[in-house]
Amino acid sequence: MPTTTMLDQATAMIEKAWGQPIEALKVFGVRRPSDDPLLRCAMHTRTALAITDNAVTVHQDRLHALSRQGYVPDFYELDRITETAVSLRVAHAESRAYLQAIRRVVEAREAAAPEVEAPAVRLAQAAVARSGQTPHDPGATPDPSSPTAVVGPSAPTAGPRR
Repeated sequence: MPTTTMLDQATAMIEKAWGQPIEALKVFGVRRPSDDPLLRCAMHTRTALAITDNAVTVHQDRLHALSRQGYVPDFYELDRITETAVSLRVAHAESRAYLQAIRRVVEAREAAAPEVEAPAVRLAQAAVARSGQTPHDPGATPDPSSPTAVVGPSAPTAGPRR
């Protein structure tokens, strides 16, 4: 039964965050890189993760071959076993770091998403900030010192009718 690799986890995370298959996201990231810098960052990090994931596989296979059951390694192979085990640990650590970086990019995208989804809220906050006033309770009356805002078209001026 195959286990999911860190590359598989990263791919699933990216696909879920952007809502498209990874192949479509690769094309989108290359054709229009400035449209979504977070996607570009995630895809670059995923590429680096693919390289370290491949290194993990190579080191695991080498370590399994050097330490298979019934095999007695020669004295000179002990150094190879140790070096391979160290390289495997380093590759695992790099893979975890890349996966964590992708997780942070996805979190940053999710944190930025509410701003995109609620433009009316942002406009209201900007209007309050520009007016220098704080919002008040709906039932409360505004300060008499603050001017009231006029909403709607202006009233026609009284002038001569023809």
